[in-house]
Amino acid sequence: MAGVIAAACGMIAPATTWAQGFTYNPRPPKPPRPPARNDGQMLVQATEVDYDYNNLRIAAVGNVQLFYNGTSVEADKVIYDQKTKRLHAEGNIRMTDAEGKITYANIVDLSDDYRDGFVDSLRVDTEDQTRMAATRADRSNGNYTVFDNGVYTACAPCKDHPKKPPLWQVKGARIIQNQTEKMLYFENAQLEFFGVPMAYLPYFSTPDPTVKRKSGFLMPGFITYSAFGAGVEIPYYFALAPDFDATFHPRITSKQGVLFQGEFRQRLSNGAYQIRLSGIDQLDQGAFAGQPGDRQFRWGIETKGQFALNDKWTWGWDGVLLSDYLFMSDFRLAQYKDPFGSFLSLPTEAVSQLHLTGVDNRAFFDARAIYYLSYSGNQKQVPVVAPVIDYNNVINSPILGGEFSYKVNFTNLTRETAVFDPRTTLANTNGLCTTASADPMARLPSQCLLRGMPGTYTRLTAEAQWRKSYTDPIGQNWTPFVSVRADAINADISNQPGVSSYLPVGSTQTVRLMPTVGFEYRYPLINVQPWGTTTIEPIAQVIIRPDEPHAGKLPNEDAQSFVFDTSNLFAVDKFSGYDRIEGGSRANVGVQTTTQFDQGGNINAMFGQSYQMFGLNSFAVADITRTGVYSGLRNSHSDYVTSFAYSPNRNYTFSVSSRMDEATWNVNRFETQASANFDRWSASVMYGDYVAQPELGYFTRREGVLTSGSLKVATNWVVMGSARWDLQANNINQYAIGAGYVDDCFLVAANYVSSYNYSAGSVSPVLNNTYLLTIGLRTIGVNSVSF
Repeated sequence: MAGVIAAACGMIAPATTWAQGFTYNPRPPKPPRPPARNDGQMLVQATEVDYDYNNLRIAAVGNVQLFYNGTSVEADKVIYDQKTKRLHAEGNIRMTDAEGKITYANIVDLSDDYRDGFVDSLRVDTEDQTRMAATRADRSNGNYTVFDNGVYTACAPCKDHPKKPPLWQVKGARIIQNQTEKMLYFENAQLEFFGVPMAYLPYFSTPDPTVKRKSGFLMPGFITYSAFGAGVEIPYYFALAPDFDATFHPRITSKQGVLFQGEFRQRLSNGAYQIRLSGIDQLDQGAFAGQPGDRQFRWGIETKGQFALNDKWTWGWDGVLLSDYLFMSDFRLAQYKDPFGSFLSLPTEAVSQLHLTGVDNRAFFDARAIYYLSYSGNQKQVPVVAPVIDYNNVINSPILGGEFSYKVNFTNLTRETAVFDPRTTLANTNGLCTTASADPMARLPSQCLLRGMPGTYTRLTAEAQWRKSYTDPIGQNWTPFVSVRADAINADISNQPGVSSYLPVGSTQTVRLMPTVGFEYRYPLINVQPWGTTTIEPIAQVIIRPDEPHAGKLPNEDAQSFVFDTSNLFAVDKFSGYDRIEGGSRANVGVQTTTQFDQGGNINAMFGQSYQMFGLNSFAVADITRTGVYSGLRNSHSDYVTSFAYSPNRNYTFSVSSRMDEATWNVNRFETQASANFDRWSASVMYGDYVAQPELGYFTRREGVLTSGSLKVATNWVVMGSARWDLQANNINQYAIGAGYVDDCFLVAANYVSSYNYSAGSVSPVLNNTYLLTIGLRTIGVNSVSF
């Protein structure tokens, strides 16, 4: 019987609910309960037990405890009538079922199969800490239970004043449970906060607590944006089967009509996939006159999936297809739903790809085809990469006493239109490097960078390496290494205006070979003190190899990003990708020190420099993107690089990295970051200072501060924020502020975000301001309003 009553008194099963960084406080996990006995035997304990054999009635009086099929009943008096098969209990009743649901009542009268009966003055506490009370509950036909004057909440009572109203509760004149449908229906309900009515709900329904997934309406959402006006989303969830479901959530907008949205998800034995469709027949397409959205019907398709072939291999896909590139931003779809998702960084393309990945203990394989859908409208300048294949393997057994490894990369990409960027102030001011510039012949290496070549580019790279480390009797570590790399390159470059000034147009085939020999020397000097251990380690590395073949005369697609610091000081090839390969003989020298404190905490520092000994310095060669020119490696003696990191304990971290001019010691690049993380608060601050690099398109010095932090100002109150301060322009150009109240049953959060986003009519991101208000009631739902 307890199981029947308690099952009717819950709401939606608890789920992880979030709202812009705020989550319900978690509950500690409870140990699993042992399986309930279901042998049909009844055990009764009481101060007095009377058997009325004439009337077939059993009465237990005084501290009654009854155990039957996993359910226990405690009461002052229990009577069981064998003729009518009715169970009657009175006084201080406490019933606990096998799932831990507890029902308190004054009077219980039910048939022994629990199909019919009533309960007076009941209160129910469920296993997930939801609670319900009613003056009376009537059960009929083994299916319907009606609670009169019911009250429901998912909040715990106040420990000091348990009779005070909870933070929130729902009162209903009647609450009806349909056990077949597994639904709860509320009639004439009102939502109260601290006992004060805040909203009237003539009728609403929700699944009962035994349901994990149930078809029905979800909490509506509200959003406003200039492109479509005010909008309300009314989602409906279809629990089609245990392994797949669907959600239909149309958005009714004031300016553009109804945006239809639907999502289908399915989980299979070896993976899962989902498909999301969006479409709208715009009422006022003229609002987007002259823009990509100036069409009657706009739509989008998004899909992703991943499946395991076995314990080592997986395959999957991501896909995005849009009627126009501004559809998602105009209607705030996908990542645009979350203002924090675009804070400080904004994706410039949507990625569609098909991939196959295999991982073993010593090998890795990845193959994928990638299509980037531009959010800025420059689709012809975005390459299609199909395929890119990587394979790395480390041989399990030693060869000549050392470790042998090899890797292979194959890349094929196609771009329709060349991509130029300005490298002088004149070119930047007059737009000489744009594809629509008045004088195409102004796109010269003296004015522009060729960021992306037009045409098809194919490269196959294979590299093998052998290395062996050994330590001599006095502790010196010697590591000789040998490697050879080969590249086969085919480039079919379109003869577009200006391209021939950078690369030979037409079809070009090139093979380049780079053999390398070298050794690395380390001599760790260890000093042990009562307070900790310090290791000072001088490091020297010598690399002998020929000049880079065809230096600066080949396309460079994947090696354009390059930062010289202590992380790659001892890299044999310092370029970030395969399209460039470091040549010439080089020596890298540095010293590293590490201190580990016995009481916890550590310090790590490194200082070093690189020297071009002989041969062509690859970083002094200005390729089509001028990669490496401002890296600090351009001269025979590189800039000095240094780094320092200190972590006294798990709460604090502090780091500094810098690159200083070899001749003047002027700082060319400087970054420092500090963070603190405690139970009640966390904070981080990062400062960056970078010299101007006009030949790379950075015409002025860049200097700024990025901060973020959160503070638990009270037990349940949290404030958080982030900001980016451009010190050169002396303005805060991006920031987010949020505050919220969170406990185990309720959350409310308010956020304001100023961030860059794509808007109709702009080919580059513009600054937008977004307000977001979120209110959540555990087990009822979460509702958000953004504008």
